[in-house]
Amino acid sequence: MKFVIKNKGQIWVETVIYTLIGLALIGLVLAILTPKIKEFRDRTVIEETLSLLNVFDSKINDVLDAPGNKRKVEMTIDKGIFSIDSQKDALFFVLDGAHVKYSEPGVSLDIGRVNVTTDIEGENYKITLETHYVHNITFDGSDDETQEFTAVSLPYKIFIENKGIKDGRYVIDFSEGN
Repeated sequence: MKFVIKNKGQIWVETVIYTLIGLALIGLVLAILTPKIKEFRDRTVIEETLSLLNVFDSKINDVLDAPGNKRKVEMTIDKGIFSIDSQKDALFFVLDGAHVKYSEPGVSLDIGRVNVTTDIEGENYKITLETHYVHNITFDGSDDETQEFTAVSLPYKIFIENKGIKDGRYVIDFSEGN
């Protein structure tokens, strides 16, 4: 039986080589998985926003029963910009720099009442979700305003109120409150 005795220098060189190989493998796995994680995260944001727009739509339909009806929606925005556009009577969500191609670029896709558009921005995408209404949408009583909500850690509290009929259309007023 023969034993091979290694000197201390050779042991350290092998340790460094094996450590570098391990770090290279970890880096390779991260390089492959990171884009997939970003795609999954952006897809989740879009799916949650679709659900939120459906909740808004449901609450708007609830307040149509009678003038003075008011409902509250709590929304959390992790990424992107949510807008209430009083001039266009619409709700918008825009996710710039998305890592996922949610629909065919340049082609509008209707998912229920929500219109989804994907545009190419360099290596990433711009995803726009919008819902238009036949009702007169206002924010804090103003018909000329676009109110934007950006990503924050605390939820926004949005109130939706039926202000009656004006010029043959329901006036649905949005406001932010406590």
